[in-house]
Order: sequence, then C-alpha cells, then structure tokens
Amino acid sequence: MRSGDHAAIGAAKDIPVNAATPVFTFSPIVLPFPERLVNLDVKVSAPPTGSNLPIIVLSHGQGRSNHLNSLEGYTPLAEFWAAHGFVVIQPTHLSSMSLNLPAPPDQLFHWPDRAQDLSRVIDRLDDIEAAVPGLQGRLDKTKIGVAGHSLGAWTASMVLGAKNVSPVDGAVVAKHDSRVKAGVVLTGTGTGGDDMSGMGKTMMQFYGPDFGEMRAPALFVCGDEDLSPHLTVRGVDWHADGYRLAPGPKDLLWIRGGKHGLGGISSWDAAETQDEGVERLSTVQRMTLAYFRTELYGDKSWEEACEALKKLEQLGSTESKK
Repeated sequence: MRSGDHAAIGAAKDIPVNAATPVFTFSPIVLPFPERLVNLDVKVSAPPTGSNLPIIVLSHGQGRSNHLNSLEGYTPLAEFWAAHGFVVIQPTHLSSMSLNLPAPPDQLFHWPDRAQDLSRVIDRLDDIEAAVPGLQGRLDKTKIGVAGHSLGAWTASMVLGAKNVSPVDGAVVAKHDSRVKAGVVLTGTGTGGDDMSGMGKTMMQFYGPDFGEMRAPALFVCGDEDLSPHLTVRGVDWHADGYRLAPGPKDLLWIRGGKHGLGGISSWDAAETQDEGVERLSTVQRMTLAYFRTELYGDKSWEEACEALKKLEQLGSTESKK
C-alpha cells in the first residue's frame, strides 16, 4: 500500500480518518470443516502493532472476474480498514470461480453456505489468531463486524439478522449470528417477488428476503447510478430496500455517480468496475471506516465523517434511522 493518499483523491481527502499504519497480509490459512465441500481458505490483513483490535469479516461478491470473487479480491477495502486499526478476515466462499464447484439446484451460488462461512470464521478465531505470526493476543473477539458486496451483501445481511423465505416452497433460512455487532452492506439486494426481473428470478430462484428481524446496526452503501436490470425491474432505490425495511438503528450512504463497483472496491483498475474513480473509492473507504470505528471502537468518527460529507455533496449523502 502507498505511504500517502493517491494524487487523484480529490475532495474525499476532507473526510477525516485516523492516522494510517503499515499493513501485513497472511494467506492462505486453511481451515478444515468436514461438512464443507472443500476446506475454507481465509486471508488476514492487519496492522503490525496495536492491541484489542476489532475484527471485520468481509464477504466477496460474485462478479465475473476469475480471481476477485475470492480472498484475492477487495484489497482496496481490506488494506484500508486494516491500516486504520482493524483485523480484516476474508474467506473464499464455495461460489468462487476459483473453485468452480457446482451448486445444488436449490442452493444456487451455494448461498446458504456463504453465510455459514462468516460464522465459521468467527468460530475459529483462536485458530486464525494462532496461525498468523505476530497476531496472537491482539484481537478483541467481542468486537466483530461483517461486510459484504453484491451477493456478499446478502451474505452479510443474513448474518446481521435478515432471513430468506424461499419463493418456491416457503422454506425459511436464518443465519443470524449474535456475536456480530455491526455491518456494512455494499450495494445490497432489495425485495424479491414482483420486483425481480425475469433474469433475476432465473439467477436467484431461491431469493425471498425478509429484513424484518435485521436488528443489528448496519450501514447500507448504494450508488445513485447502480441500475441492475438483470436483477430487478426497479431503479437504484431497490438497493436501499434493506435500509428501508429493516428496523433501526440503520444508516444509508448514497455515493454520487456510483455504480455497482462503487469506484473500484473489488480491486484497482478491474475490468468489472464500471465507475472506476479514485475520489469515489476513497469516499467509500473513508465513510465505511468511520462507521466501523464508531460501532466497534465507540468513537465519533461516523458523526465527524457525516458532518464533513454535508459540505461535499458532490461525493454523496447520508441519512439514518434509530
């Protein structure tokens, strides 16, 4: 990572952050789970110093890249959060193109197992901590957050308390993990049923979200140009349904000019990013960091970042409900 901000950071530099430290990454850590089709690979990103470090478990999306839908993606978020005081753990889900594992017809993209992966990581924090040189004794295992992008956003939402009610047979799948204190939902999916497009119903036959019991604090991040006709017949507001339908406390961040890649969160200069931009990415990095610092460190970073953003309307806007 760089020693300073990118020259093209623009107005995002005015969103305050705490001082950054160097970061190290360690991967793969291989966690065996007999019930899983293959072992669970994870990557850890962490600062080399500090103690009582909160943890963020980051769920990758399901883009068409050969590599980024795995622990090898999302470095722009993982390194940034780690540089500012978090230990970030990234699992490779069974849906990753790097594994090419066929999914059962009623579990497209291995979607129930994706949410289970986040809890598996939390179950094995002692093993992960012991496997990473220099990390032993430095984690605060009472302060755990989750984050996810796109399909990973639904993965994170389920761990935060959302349920899935199958439109096929009404089966309910709940994956809430009470050990998770807060989450960041990046370009999440909205309501199902008639709001899904024909292609969306085919791609996500299982999908029937119920946000009614998603009570954990969460920040929803949406791009105001993130049209998704392959999934929904609605407009960009569909991605904010979780914020609208889940009980508080919830916050919503709209990214100006943001499409599904939110400026490049899955990787720098990635072909799958339609809205590549240093300023836009930096806004997402800084605002999500501020949210996690408030929820897991208990400081005023989110309040301060929101106040700064009010003067930077060209970058985005926030709203909240208690």
